[in-house]
Amino acid sequence: MLVSCRRLLTALLQAQKWPFQRSRNMRLVQFQAPHLMGPHLGLESGNDGGVINLNAFDPTLPKTMMEFLEQGEATLSVARRALAAQLPVLPRSEVTFLAPVTRPDKVVCVGMNYVDHCKEQNVPVPKEPIIFSKFASSIVGPYDEVILPPLSQEVDWEVELAVIIGRKGKHIKATDAMAHVAGFTVAHDVSARDWQMRRNGKQWLLGKTFDTFCPLGPALVTKDSIADPHNLKICCRVNGEVVQSSNTNQMVFKTEELIAWVSQFVTLYPGDVILTGTPPGVGVFRKPPVFLKKGDEVQCEIEELGVIINKVV
Repeated sequence: MLVSCRRLLTALLQAQKWPFQRSRNMRLVQFQAPHLMGPHLGLESGNDGGVINLNAFDPTLPKTMMEFLEQGEATLSVARRALAAQLPVLPRSEVTFLAPVTRPDKVVCVGMNYVDHCKEQNVPVPKEPIIFSKFASSIVGPYDEVILPPLSQEVDWEVELAVIIGRKGKHIKATDAMAHVAGFTVAHDVSARDWQMRRNGKQWLLGKTFDTFCPLGPALVTKDSIADPHNLKICCRVNGEVVQSSNTNQMVFKTEELIAWVSQFVTLYPGDVILTGTPPGVGVFRKPPVFLKKGDEVQCEIEELGVIINKVV
């Protein structure tokens, strides 16, 4: 009964038109530059473009994404004005991109949330979302290094669509869920499979949350800039070879259902990150298994959102 009700809800949500008019592509970033003191907020000028300094456009704006999201529509309207204006663009070579969100209250993760990933493991599709977590200290920037921990010999890749919460909420209905979303970004859910699958009582937390195990970015792409987050090509490349290739339409539980489910248990706050699961092609299920090694380069890419590139050291 639960499964049939969930499927009916999913069908109703998908049957509705995406409830936002697409705007010009708003790609919010946190960045640093040698001539600036501390982190700043900016707009990425197109995918792989330079950066517009929002704090130079309006010095009253906060300089962190968390504060920006907490102020809601007031700060978003300033960003829209900056997007419409002809403003100077800092060359990409002169800035360092930080994760679009740093130090959120929580990073919520979803396991086995792609139909094709379940088939890869020969396991049934979950009837309820499988929820675990990463600590916020695992977050690094879109081009930062992933550090292989001495404690693990089985570090694996996972490209994921990440949802960034924009408005506080508890017991959120699925039909209201998108009002609580600020936007989306690309995530790399780096995973130490030995600790995830065999150690620590087979609880997933430690295997998922080593330092540097959550690269995010390059930008928070606002929800009104995306045609449909549940119909985006998603892929991962290791040393240039495609290892994961799918589409977010394979997600078992969509963004609305995940927010409704998680918010039954915890209050969601602006800046909270939800990693929505990974498609097939991870290293642990290859025959023989393949794991990341020093010198590897991992590229995680999602259509309309961009690509993050992390060297393994």
